[in-house]
Amino acid sequence: MHNLGYALDGAWQVLIAGLVLGAGLPILFALGIRSLAWGAGAAAVDATGVTPADRRPVGTALGYALFAVVVVGVLLGLTFIVASGFGYKLDFSHIYPLIVAK
Repeated sequence: MHNLGYALDGAWQVLIAGLVLGAGLPILFALGIRSLAWGAGAAAVDATGVTPADRRPVGTALGYALFAVVVVGVLLGLTFIVASGFGYKLDFSHIYPLIVAK
């Protein structure tokens, strides 16, 4: 009976990690693209010509911030893979991750 509990506990951890890293980063990337598009605004075409778009700097800044989060996530993933290949591990006990010996 205890083995089933351990298996379900491990399955939940894998599910949450998969949702955060597998679907979370692409969702943040898509929101960053959408924020950049919203920040650029939409130009209007009428009888007098093309009216330039009203820029929204908040959307542009939010888009770049979301891209930064995605890049940090990818770099942490690559660091985890490379560190474990060399016999090290990432330690998240501090504010920033450290590479320590296993």
